[in-house]
Amino acid sequence: MMTAAAERDPFAGAAPWADRLLMKLRQRDDIDAEEEAALRSIIEPPQAYPARRVIIEEGEPLERSALLVEGLLARFKDMRDGQQQISELHVAGDFADLHSFTLKRLDHGILTLTPCRIGWVGHDALIAMFERFPHLGRLLWFSTNLDAAIHRAWTVSLGRRDAVARLAHLLCELQVRLEIVGLADPTGYPLALTQNDLANCLGLTSVHVNRVLRELRERELVTFRGGHVTIADRAGLCDLAEFSADYLFLEKRPR
Repeated sequence: MMTAAAERDPFAGAAPWADRLLMKLRQRDDIDAEEEAALRSIIEPPQAYPARRVIIEEGEPLERSALLVEGLLARFKDMRDGQQQISELHVAGDFADLHSFTLKRLDHGILTLTPCRIGWVGHDALIAMFERFPHLGRLLWFSTNLDAAIHRAWTVSLGRRDAVARLAHLLCELQVRLEIVGLADPTGYPLALTQNDLANCLGLTSVHVNRVLRELRERELVTFRGGHVTIADRAGLCDLAEFSADYLFLEKRPR
């Protein structure tokens, strides 16, 4: 039975599907029990979506944001010639479009790359939470800044790294991001992407990606087989990619 206090409190209740979002945020700052309850309470029960489904169209008016609970999402743009460019991958615990809170529409689409579960959060609910818990507002603002940092890292890769270093950098980045939310260990992680998906992330062809994967395997750095990344030499892979996790802002500090 709900207590009178809970009836009065719009932030009462819990949602287990916020667990990985909280893991990601607590990597960077402390969140107290009241803030946790508030954040959990505004997330709608997850909806299931099949792979290869556009869940947000470019230019669509938006009044809610998507929290990825399970699976992999992509920000993408399609070209007139049929080619696609993925500009960021989202893992469980990520808001895929929190920037729509202020933009009100996106300049790109959001696509499920695998079967996904998504918890939607209304922008009105975010406003109410931010007014009561400004610290949570700053943490979610941090999340959008983190997305921008990831975009900058991808821009450097696309513009200046060769194909082998480009793929190595992406695999290093995903290792760190998935470790934070408990979906990777030091030896590797599941990655249910196709070589064509990787090509769309890296600005390459799937044939070129196949050659790069073979080279990384022959150099005994990493293997991608059966939807799983197995890292044999993490230090060597990071060195090849010139990878530093500094742009992921992992340090815990007041924000």
